[in-house]
Amino acid sequence: QVQLVESGGGLVQAGGSLRLSCAASGRAFSSYIMGWFRQAPGKERELLAGIGWSGGTAYYKDSVKGRFTISRDNAKNTVYLQMNSLKPEDTAVYYCAATRATWSNPAYWGQGTQVTVSS
Repeated sequence: QVQLVESGGGLVQAGGSLRLSCAASGRAFSSYIMGWFRQAPGKERELLAGIGWSGGTAYYKDSVKGRFTISRDNAKNTVYLQMNSLKPEDTAVYYCAATRATWSNPAYWGQGTQVTVSS
């Protein structure tokens, strides 16, 4: 089994940057596709970015493409989300997730970390 723990959330001003980390414990971390989701009050949870087993491929939602960068370090069992040029609409709880196949039903979820962007 894999456990995921997010960190790095907090309060930041618009235009600022933040880096989220997701540390995984368990076996075969490198076998999972990793991703970041977020959910704001009253909105559905949305997939922001995903990264392949080796980190060689990545996916980004259009609204964050060019501002956010996902990466992973399999030796450290950690996935990152670098967030630049943050906007107030980025305010949400951010979750990391792991899947071996589809994002419709990720195998594992983190507990979430709050990101708040002020004007």
